[in-house]
Amino acid sequence: MGQTIIEGPWIEQKHDLEKPRKKEMWAYGVGSFGIFSVNTLISSFLTFYYTDVVGIAGAIVGTLMLIARLFDGITDIGMGSIVDMTRSKHGKARPWLLWMSVPLGVSIVLLFSVPDLDHTGKIIYAYITYILFILLYTAASIPYKTLLGVMTQHQHSRSLSNIYSTIFTMIGTLIVMTFTQPLTASIGWTGLAGFYGLLSIIALYITFRFVKERVESSTSQQDKISFSAGFKAILRNKYWIIITLFCVTFYTTICLVQGAGLYYAQWVIGDINKFPIIGLTLTAPMILGLFFIGPLVARFGKRNVAIIGSLVAIVGQIIKWADPSNLPVFLVGTALAGLGVMPTLGLLLAMVNDTVEYGEYKTGLRTEGLVNSAASFGMKFGTGLGLAVVGWLLGIGGYVGGAAEQPALAIEMIKAVNIQIPLALAVIQIILMLFFRIDKEYPAILAELQRRKMNNSKEPE
Repeated sequence: MGQTIIEGPWIEQKHDLEKPRKKEMWAYGVGSFGIFSVNTLISSFLTFYYTDVVGIAGAIVGTLMLIARLFDGITDIGMGSIVDMTRSKHGKARPWLLWMSVPLGVSIVLLFSVPDLDHTGKIIYAYITYILFILLYTAASIPYKTLLGVMTQHQHSRSLSNIYSTIFTMIGTLIVMTFTQPLTASIGWTGLAGFYGLLSIIALYITFRFVKERVESSTSQQDKISFSAGFKAILRNKYWIIITLFCVTFYTTICLVQGAGLYYAQWVIGDINKFPIIGLTLTAPMILGLFFIGPLVARFGKRNVAIIGSLVAIVGQIIKWADPSNLPVFLVGTALAGLGVMPTLGLLLAMVNDTVEYGEYKTGLRTEGLVNSAASFGMKFGTGLGLAVVGWLLGIGGYVGGAAEQPALAIEMIKAVNIQIPLALAVIQIILMLFFRIDKEYPAILAELQRRKMNNSKEPE
């Protein structure tokens, strides 16, 4: 394939792309409640559930999290290839939301239902149910992310759909962060998991029911793509590589802050009952800010808005660092950090799916499923790494679940995973985004793909 992006009158045709209606974009967004609120539940509470409720040592939990998430990343890539090869009356991505919703809901309940076994039995149960959850979560989340790439090629509609999905993600996050701890006192961890599992099933069905797949490849060879050819194609996609590395650092940051939140409230602030306030302070600015992201993206582009957000997050982390045990200061820093994270949460899936067009332009192969699943590997690896670091550093610090007091080193480790490490990762995220220039190139790339599609349609049978 040629390496020069073709400019010219074809660029004007980008306005002719079929755009989903707002109702459909909102329906896509509802599914993120079912997918990502569950991820928030796992990131924020599963480590605490294992260490302080079940009684598994922090270091063991950390290793479990990393091993399971590495396995998760591998299954992501396999699932992406499966989605690309799926052919059904419902499309390639939508049917998986229907097939996997109920099994996923059941696995959430199993995850938070560790029976009263000996220590080894609890660890074995935790591994089995967590890996089962990961398999089912992958089988639902990869198709959901892929759906954004096949519902439209219109770049701004894709961005808006991602923003709408993030609004529901943040609503789910707000519910999980604010109400989980109080609800467990009333209905227990298993009852709570059943409640979230049911909401997840309903949300995924709404997306399946009301979202349409409409994007096809520009090449007639699409059905002949092997896993090997598709994988080689994404390795030639420089923007996919950049965004995948970005996913690793971003999701590591998210899981560090969420995974250590309960520990921070209990041992640094001095009152575990303050955690809902911290959760509300973190998520409320995100939800409010999402309603203003669309116009900013239209004017400045996704990359630049994400960079500004990372800068705001850095300021928030510095404020928290100034007086870590002062609740009002910590809340101000937390609000700014949440506001800074919001643009990336609202735009990341759209940025990932924008690399699909670049990859198709570069190689002639369109692999939405593989692009999303391989980028999701970065998200899952970052999630696992973040949760593992929480567990490992608690272990290094000598943390003992349920103890009346903790060693000074454990307290310092809790501060590090909430403040210093996320600050350093935000700097790395800015550096990566400086090399992600697809916003400027996208119109010409899309015009060239349209030209190829029209040429293929004119070729004789």
